[in-house]
Amino acid sequence: MGLCHEVGAHCKPFTAISNKQALRLPFHWPSNPIILSRHLLSLSRHYATSDSPGVQKTPTRKQVTIRNDDGRVEWKELTTGEKAARTTQQTFNFGVILAGLAGTITVGYFLYTEVFASDSKTRIFNRAVDRVRADPQALELLGSREKIRAFGEPTSNKWSRNRPLASSTKTDQSGIEHLYMQFNVVGSANSGIVHLHMAKGPEHPDWQYQLLALDVQGHPRLYLEKAESGQQNKRASFKWLGVQWR
Repeated sequence: MGLCHEVGAHCKPFTAISNKQALRLPFHWPSNPIILSRHLLSLSRHYATSDSPGVQKTPTRKQVTIRNDDGRVEWKELTTGEKAARTTQQTFNFGVILAGLAGTITVGYFLYTEVFASDSKTRIFNRAVDRVRADPQALELLGSREKIRAFGEPTSNKWSRNRPLASSTKTDQSGIEHLYMQFNVVGSANSGIVHLHMAKGPEHPDWQYQLLALDVQGHPRLYLEKAESGQQNKRASFKWLGVQWR
């Protein structure tokens, strides 16, 4: 339907024009109030729906906080407070990663030194138990080899493998490191306590037995290893010019 200045006037079809073209065309306001109101309503709708040049709508986004920051918003788009929140979050995450890494290294070192290393206390304990099970005199006191069990300090835990070993280490004035260990053995005939003393130093980097003894109540102590007695049986000797003299 065309737009007319007067009621009953001949109307031409309405052709859409741009805002700039509309400003350049001559225009005469209609004298009829009804037509004038319709005309103003049409213009208001047209300008309301048209895009103004140079104006862009900024999409709204949720404020970035320590809890909801997922890194999607670029750093340059953050406000000062949001940058502080992201920095705090990243610092905390980095600290958690470092703490986890330190814990993993600590646990790995403990497992290696206490379980997997050739000179770990667990390996030394297992070798000492094998020595007891292989000694004929120990078998006479304890009973059948297959029924001998060895464990650490008695606890309320019924699982013997969970009982801690009583052990300690110290270094003397000569720089020699000493290991002391004590554990229990139970056989089909008797039960007893095994005492172990090993040492290592600059000349002997590996652990050497100084004492391995079995105490069974009602029987004299059984020595499986005793370095002191072996040294007493040897003749006196001295070392000079790199040669051992006796």
